[in-house]
Amino acid sequence: MAGELGVLNALDVAKTQWYHFTAIVIAGMGFFTDAYDLFCISLVTKLLGRIYYTQPGAAKPGTLPPSVQSAVTGVALCGTLAGQLFFGWLGDKMGRKKVYGLTLMLMVVCSIASGLSFGSSAKGVMATLCFFRFWLGFGIGGDYPLSATIMSEYANKRTRGAFIAAVFAMQGFGILAGGIVALIVSSAYDHKYKVPTYEQNAQASLVPAFDNVWRIVLMFGAVPAALTYYWRMKMPETARYTVLVAKNAKQAAADMSKVLQVEIEAEVEKVKKLTQAESHKYGLFSKEFAKRHGLHLDIFSAIGWIPPAKEMNAIHEVYKIARAQTLIALCSTVPGYWFTVVLIDYMGRFAIQLMGFFFMTVFMFALAIPYDHWTKKENRIGFVVMYSFTFFFSNFGPNATTFVVPAEIFPARLRSTCHGISAAAGKAGAIVGAFGFLYAAQNKDPSKTDPGYPAGIGIKNSLIMLGVINFFGMLFTLLVPESKGKSLEELSGENENDENSANEAIDQQGYARTVPV
Repeated sequence: MAGELGVLNALDVAKTQWYHFTAIVIAGMGFFTDAYDLFCISLVTKLLGRIYYTQPGAAKPGTLPPSVQSAVTGVALCGTLAGQLFFGWLGDKMGRKKVYGLTLMLMVVCSIASGLSFGSSAKGVMATLCFFRFWLGFGIGGDYPLSATIMSEYANKRTRGAFIAAVFAMQGFGILAGGIVALIVSSAYDHKYKVPTYEQNAQASLVPAFDNVWRIVLMFGAVPAALTYYWRMKMPETARYTVLVAKNAKQAAADMSKVLQVEIEAEVEKVKKLTQAESHKYGLFSKEFAKRHGLHLDIFSAIGWIPPAKEMNAIHEVYKIARAQTLIALCSTVPGYWFTVVLIDYMGRFAIQLMGFFFMTVFMFALAIPYDHWTKKENRIGFVVMYSFTFFFSNFGPNATTFVVPAEIFPARLRSTCHGISAAAGKAGAIVGAFGFLYAAQNKDPSKTDPGYPAGIGIKNSLIMLGVINFFGMLFTLLVPESKGKSLEELSGENENDENSANEAIDQQGYARTVPV
């Protein structure tokens, strides 16, 4: 019965209009900010090590100890996981729009606070930085289920995959922007302060003003988020939430009439029938949900390219790291996202995800097995190219499709919650990478590691592990449903469930059952 509602059908068959692109930009700017905030920290961790952990008279610049580095880079991911679960649930309880602005304001405040991190010692600064980045990640986490759900509920059947993927693809531009901002800031400071390399003059290679560089880079993440807030608040609530969850037919019809610029009838009686059948709805922890969607929910769950630190001053190091990230983003990450946007509604979600996992597996093993070959100076560019291909097929593959599919296959009343759970499962893997592989990738020979750095299993074995994980991802993809060209109600089973439940409710009240033809 949900699929028979005129307001939902109008959305499903609507031609691509200006409001589609407006929604992509509004939701996508959140993901632009998310990616900037999550990835910009990797650009400045080396600088943090130099500023706060360089010992007087040391032979080479200081670096963040593994425990500190994993905390600084991984704590935002922990916050993201928590935010995905909490705001995903809240989006189904309070509505997508009400929660949407809250996540954005949290991101603005915590981006600024991260850059203002304070303390009387290195540990104090790192502790406050981790505190604010956790809550920054918490706000970022809310953007995943809410943006995906909003875009899926606004889109039409024909191009829904491309629209959702386009929102997610803004992450690539966010990563690119992080590199560009770091390049600009580091170049400006390098131009203002002409300092030697650490090898030439250790004491003169670091000036107090360099402490502002990482703060500026982190705080810039507040700018795109703040600019987006007004437009997010102007967006109407999605019709699918208003009708199927809030049961307000008049409001849904009024909102979508303005959006689609057509007259839509408020089908109050049909929505009342849905309301009468409410007792027959299954919940998240019910046997019926496990039967219908339980399996789906489980599924979505060093090479020397940069010169040694002593051969550069602190700002040169930030510049070269930012340049490397920018080149990889420009040549592989961004194109991968947009290949998905262009092809997802032609190839389908299943084919793209399977292909992505396959090539990621191939390239990981191609890097890992002859790893000693790639570490030779003349082969390092080849390593970077091969490594870039793994990013390309991650984004023209499972990184994008696992964002799209959970926004399509779950019921409206649980869609945001389930997308949050699915996204949180992915972030759990990212946390393992941030905290686990940092240690695992340390040199196998304890005699070659810096004091305080544990011996690990080595980069080669880490790459092999990633290849194995990608292979299993390819196998699990065989269980993923194809959602191309179907309505959200058809995918979630709400058509069948709502019609049967409504008819049962009508029978119990003595009305004659009618079958629409």
